[in-house]
Amino acid sequence: MFGVVDLPTYLAGLVLIILLPGPNSLYVLSVAARRGVRSGYTAAAGVWCGDAVLMTLSAAGVASLLQANAVLFGIVKYAGAGYLAWLAVGMLRAAWGMWRGRGEERAEETGPAAAPGERPFRRALVVSLLNPKAILFFIAFFVQFVDPAYAYPALSFLVLGAFAQVASVLYLSALIFSGTRLAAAFRRRRRLSAGATSAAGALFLGFAAKLSTASA
Repeated sequence: MFGVVDLPTYLAGLVLIILLPGPNSLYVLSVAARRGVRSGYTAAAGVWCGDAVLMTLSAAGVASLLQANAVLFGIVKYAGAGYLAWLAVGMLRAAWGMWRGRGEERAEETGPAAAPGERPFRRALVVSLLNPKAILFFIAFFVQFVDPAYAYPALSFLVLGAFAQVASVLYLSALIFSGTRLAAAFRRRRRLSAGATSAAGALFLGFAAKLSTASA
């Protein structure tokens, strides 16, 4: 179908990959829990746009260039790791602020780690784009299901990308609505908010460390 081979295997692998936790899904969940459904979908839109860009670059062969060029790969890798670490530090600072002011009633109004200047779409987009492992994943995974004899390989990539985006929409939607359920508890309990934000920050530090040791 449209140059796609072994579609059932692709879909099964896609589901497993989508379900693996990562910085994108964690950030969307965090935004939804702190700021509600609308902001959660704003962050999710950043993820989807970032994934679309990576898929397009993969289809164009840019990912292969990164894989072949160690210097370029290293620049992207450390830039991504640095950005994730910066986000982690921000989360940990916000958590520390909540621990110090956990008795304040204004937590019920603002919610946990409410950041007026935060731009969920932009942050999620950057997190998505500065992820060399994701770029290499797309090129390594997608090409296995494209028929090399098909006359229109771009159409094959488009079909595979569409399935990936649909799966991502369903998964992130589930996370967003789960996050809003947590929001009520976060608004009532400052300690719970601080603990969850600390855990998210620690996970982002872990993602940054893992990314900094990634190889092409």
